Amino acid sequence: MRNITYRQALNEALAEELTRDENVVIIGEEVAQFDGAYKVTEGLLKKFGDKRVVDAPISEAGFIGMGIGASMLGIRPVMELMFWSFAYVAFDQIINNAANVRYMSGGLIHCPIVVRGPANGGTAVGATHSHTPENFIANTPGLKAVCPATAYDAKGLMKASIRDNDPVMFMENTILYNEKWDVPEEEYVVPLGKADVKKEGKDLTIIAHGRSVVMSLKAAEILDEKHNINAEVVDLRSIRPLDEETILESVKKTNNVVLVEENKPFCGVDAQIASMIQEKAFDYLDSPIKRVSAIDAPAIYSMPLEKLQLPDAERIVNKVLKAI
Repeated sequence: MRNITYRQALNEALAEELTRDENVVIIGEEVAQFDGAYKVTEGLLKKFGDKRVVDAPISEAGFIGMGIGASMLGIRPVMELMFWSFAYVAFDQIINNAANVRYMSGGLIHCPIVVRGPANGGTAVGATHSHTPENFIANTPGLKAVCPATAYDAKGLMKASIRDNDPVMFMENTILYNEKWDVPEEEYVVPLGKADVKKEGKDLTIIAHGRSVVMSLKAAEILDEKHNINAEVVDLRSIRPLDEETILESVKKTNNVVLVEENKPFCGVDAQIASMIQEKAFDYLDSPIKRVSAIDAPAIYSMPLEKLQLPDAERIVNKVLKAI
């Protein structure tokens, strides 16, 4: 077991899959000569050459469309976006084409593409660089949405995503890139659609994804130490497919739920999860479902105000205290 960063874990996953399968290629802005805008692809050009690691122009609609076309012909492209906010100009390619090609071809054509990059706020880069579009992606049949919170999950889920025959939208967090976790030396894959109980508990379930998992674990620690509340923390890991079974098992055990996400509250991921719990586990609830999300406004440029906009441990603790 090694203690490595989220960034290193992604880099290892990409290197291992490039080695394993000659059809895997990396395409994106600054992925080759500059080693990636966030250094996730560092060293890969030197190791695999410019036919496997390819710099793309700043034209997301163009190179994402090219990657989708290549995937339909048997290539497995991993496309890097500098920000997931920039994917919006490629939504026709992603949502209208990649998501529908298998269905509209009667299952004859697959689209095994991974589109990856940061999807988060909290870095004072403004409203046009801070989107969290996992709810848009998950709303689209044919697309898969993945949001890893730890280095272990980032590596295992990336490997699973590259091997998947469907288009996988892989959403990272720039604030997590330097965070370290234990990662095994031996090869492993984390299956898509399987949530993980990051902390066992009995009094209340906190359900989260992405960096909100880290905030939820901090909140759970405070709740244990200061309020004698033993919270369970469930990490969704992937939004679609969604592991309903693990969610419902936890809810039935603890009987109280707080949902946490960096997404906006209106039509957010947690709105769907709350509806699912209400429908399938209502009789097990001892209190109404509570939600903690980003304040419903464009990402605030001011760093102090943006910190207030996003979920943190204090907001989660306060919501838990109202839920029990």
